[in-house]
Amino acid sequence: MPPRGVIRRDAGLWAYEAALRRKGFGAIAGADEAGRGACAGPLVVAACVLPDGRRGLVPGLADSKLLTPAARETVYGEVLRRAASYAVVVIPAEEVDARGLHVANVEGMRRAFARLDPTPAYALTDGFPVAGLAVPGLAMWKGDRVAACIAAASVLAKVTRDRIMVAMHEQFPVYDFAQHKGYITAVHTAALDVHGPCVQHRQSYVNVARAAGSFAAAARAAAAAEQGEGAVGDNTSLAGVSA
Repeated sequence: MPPRGVIRRDAGLWAYEAALRRKGFGAIAGADEAGRGACAGPLVVAACVLPDGRRGLVPGLADSKLLTPAARETVYGEVLRRAASYAVVVIPAEEVDARGLHVANVEGMRRAFARLDPTPAYALTDGFPVAGLAVPGLAMWKGDRVAACIAAASVLAKVTRDRIMVAMHEQFPVYDFAQHKGYITAVHTAALDVHGPCVQHRQSYVNVARAAGSFAAAARAAAAAEQGEGAVGDNTSLAGVSA
């Protein structure tokens, strides 16, 4: 935060942006992600700039995790309609595996900020700082609950990712992605144990790697048992011929 910035708490989610504007910063962008805690599907990062004034007061805006799915869809439409600029970056599971979750997340935020047009004057991020930006920035603890632009980004990221996971369910119905969205649940864990992971799972994650190993071992055991049964059948047949 710029020195001596006054945060007016009665401004709610818009307090930080109002304080930054009073310090001379124009377009203020927020960034957030969805899918950080999932073990399947992409990591989705969004950045958003809300305009000053009444147009930037998005009805119903809140941290996406606090909204019902129906409310998120409504707010999502309002954010798209009202935003001065926004960008959404989808990072596939294989890139998360290759780069690591935190590195992929930070890089996703850089990409999202870089795609905003016009370039923001200040960047707010949820949880941790993002180095290498061309503008000053501030990392905010639970930023999606205290800054409107971050909350808007969280809604964009969450709705985008949920839609991806629902579509993914059509391709891989045995995992029930439409329900748990790739997060670790009892249903998801049971499906991993029975079917093993698919290409949309993050193979570097411990639970996925464990399921892959267990599934492979079970497949080898089944194959060995099948070969053994075949060998017994062959021996029986030969014995009958000899007799």
